[in-house]
Amino acid sequence: MNTGQPDAKVAKVPQKSQKEQPEVEGDCSHAIIGAAVEVQRVLGTGLLESAYSGALAVEFAQRGLKYRKEAAISGNYKGVDIGVLYRADFIVEESVVVELKAIEALGESHRAQLLTYLRHSGHKLGLLINFNVFPVTKGIHRMVNKL
Repeated sequence: MNTGQPDAKVAKVPQKSQKEQPEVEGDCSHAIIGAAVEVQRVLGTGLLESAYSGALAVEFAQRGLKYRKEAAISGNYKGVDIGVLYRADFIVEESVVVELKAIEALGESHRAQLLTYLRHSGHKLGLLINFNVFPVTKGIHRMVNKL
């Protein structure tokens, strides 16, 4: 039964190397991941999400990446504007939605949330980054919206 909800089960598929994943126009995920690695190298694990968010903004700026922090995404319901649906932690280079977490483990609901964000924003690529995992690269999930 298709409920119109994103299928997070596809997110359970083991991570493929970036070379094996589909190419997406404007993919700057390699630079974003590098910035996340640097943030965790300096700050470590165990802090609040807000600390990682602030540090990641500094790192994006230092790397020359254009970004919007807490970017409002508006939407509609049955053709009627209902205002802001959510605020993405970051939209980088107007192409990648980045959602941050600092939690014990990511669940299926976190991946479904990112897929919903991608669908409503019209972006094709998203990164879900959990800074509570060491190394942070093991806590990164790259997701592609099939639009």
